[in-house]
Amino acid sequence: MDTAVTAVRSYLASATVLLALASVALSITATAAPPTAKAPPQDWRVTVHRFAEIHLKHPAWGLSHSQRDYDLARTLAAEDHVVLDDEVLYAAAYLHDVAAFAPYEKEHVDHADEGARIVDTLLQDTGFPMSKIEAVRGAIRTHMFARDPVGPEATYLHDADALDWLGAIGVARIFGLVDPNGGEPDGPRAVKMLQDNLAKVPPRVISTAGRARLPGRTKELQEFLKNLGAESETFHTL
Repeated sequence: MDTAVTAVRSYLASATVLLALASVALSITATAAPPTAKAPPQDWRVTVHRFAEIHLKHPAWGLSHSQRDYDLARTLAAEDHVVLDDEVLYAAAYLHDVAAFAPYEKEHVDHADEGARIVDTLLQDTGFPMSKIEAVRGAIRTHMFARDPVGPEATYLHDADALDWLGAIGVARIFGLVDPNGGEPDGPRAVKMLQDNLAKVPPRVISTAGRARLPGRTKELQEFLKNLGAESETFHTL
């Protein structure tokens, strides 16, 4: 009996020692293990693109227009061998029309001016380098063809935006505005807008690469208007 009790006590003592050692080992392992890395912050471009995708929906100046402006501005600059700050261009291209949308639009204030004023509030805390915000403001403020851009990002955004009013894409954008219920703009009014763009936009394109694209885009728009007029009794039956 004494032998059995002694054996049990010996077994329990050994088990206790082993459990203690295991506990110490686990403690050491847990202490030595590196902390779990936090997920990297989301790239600010993803945030801006998603914002535009959700909030800037419009057939003429929504997300797709911003994408075209960004891509064309980069292409024109490359053709002119001009280096752009891509962070400034991306932010300005995707947010340049934001003040044309509720709740950002402001009555009696040009959307370019209002967009330039509020863009810092949209980019704050996204990870965008805010030291570049004034360059973004400048590009947004002068993106319309009637304005005078200063600096490479502003210049190429300006020209890309201007060219997007011409050619086949210019036609698609303007007719995308036509009210299907007969309100404004109607078909004839859309034609007048296209004619105005044909007259006013080309002289305002500044860059060498941008001007090189004018003949093709103006010809497309001219031929469209000519054919449309021939098929609609000079636009009277639109």
